[in-house]
Amino acid sequence: MKRNVLIIGAGGVAQVVAHKCAQNNDILGDLHIASRTQAKCDAIIASVHDKSAMKVPGTFASHAIDAMDSAAVAALIRQTGAEIVINVGSPFVNMSVLDACLETGAAYIDTAIHEDPAKICETPPWYGNYEWKKRDLCAQNGVTAILGIGFDPGVVNAFARFAADEYMDKVTSIDIVDINAGSHGRYFATNFDPEINFREFTGTVYSWQGGAWQENSMFEVGRDWDLPVVGTCRAYLSGHDEVHSLAANYPEADVRFWMGFGEHYINVFTVLKNLGLLSEHPVKTAEGLEVVPLKVVKAVLPDPASLAPNYTGKTCIGDLVKGTKDGAPVEVFVYNVADHKDAFEEVGSQGISYTAGVPPVAAAILIAQGDWDVGAMRNVEELDPKPYFPVLDRLGLPTRVQINGVDKAWNE
Repeated sequence: MKRNVLIIGAGGVAQVVAHKCAQNNDILGDLHIASRTQAKCDAIIASVHDKSAMKVPGTFASHAIDAMDSAAVAALIRQTGAEIVINVGSPFVNMSVLDACLETGAAYIDTAIHEDPAKICETPPWYGNYEWKKRDLCAQNGVTAILGIGFDPGVVNAFARFAADEYMDKVTSIDIVDINAGSHGRYFATNFDPEINFREFTGTVYSWQGGAWQENSMFEVGRDWDLPVVGTCRAYLSGHDEVHSLAANYPEADVRFWMGFGEHYINVFTVLKNLGLLSEHPVKTAEGLEVVPLKVVKAVLPDPASLAPNYTGKTCIGDLVKGTKDGAPVEVFVYNVADHKDAFEEVGSQGISYTAGVPPVAAAILIAQGDWDVGAMRNVEELDPKPYFPVLDRLGLPTRVQINGVDKAWNE
């Protein structure tokens, strides 16, 4: 049994994590949140108290930390007595935070793959470049490390495992579909960190098809999807973290990730990219100032957290999994629908942050209770999803299944 949680990061997802940890502090114990800017942590804690989110009286304290400094993170873990670390900071800090957990024995949770700030879209499988190199150390030290457990990656990995376990003898394809049918009312904005968002879409699109890595460019391959609640939406083959672990665990299946984009987003993105404004390489202005174009674009775009008050509409994220059972073809869609307005009313964040922030807290609860405290590094599809889905249901992200024309709860 593990208790006491340290949250790394203070963005929109961290706000959701903080609220959900507070709502379950009877299980999770003392709560701490740390980022480079302590005032942001203080604002999140204030929002928790404004919503009276703490289930029982307890500690919720803020700290300043440079999460790139592994020794400082380890010192903070010891200072706070945290036995579970939820890393929802920049993907650039994953390895330094993981190293701190290896040093202290704390369980490690993150929601996205590690990235090197100087590199975009490295050779697949992405996890093999960084996190998986620490698998043996996690096992030797008995450290639980659950990788990529936001929604996608994360819950969608659990969806794939559930569909395979419950309905199939053999999986032939996994298509992950992420549609945000909401509206934030701004001319242009990204739903999470613009720098990470744009880096994700400027590189090669990798998918796993026919037992090999397939390369495409962004917005090259699109198709319409008819989905529950949100209806028919256009989504494009995109590169994404979960493809890289699912391909390793289901090598005989085709694994693809599809993300929804409107024409306006694509037009603005294309102009920015063609002008060189999405480059991570420094340039000099006429005044001799050295700037990174991508960071300038990030600075002028709305803070994703500022979108929440006026966000309306819903998201639909799910897996279309195909395979065979007793030689007959099987097709199942496992999914969740979330509402932006409901998310804001509950935790003060928009639906994209909500779907990313709830799942790591559900994982923390399972680690605290012992169900997922496995003493090793795991991607989500390597864990039994059955204990996970009831916690997600309780925390506000219910899982549903469509099969043979029937739409039902996952456990019906």
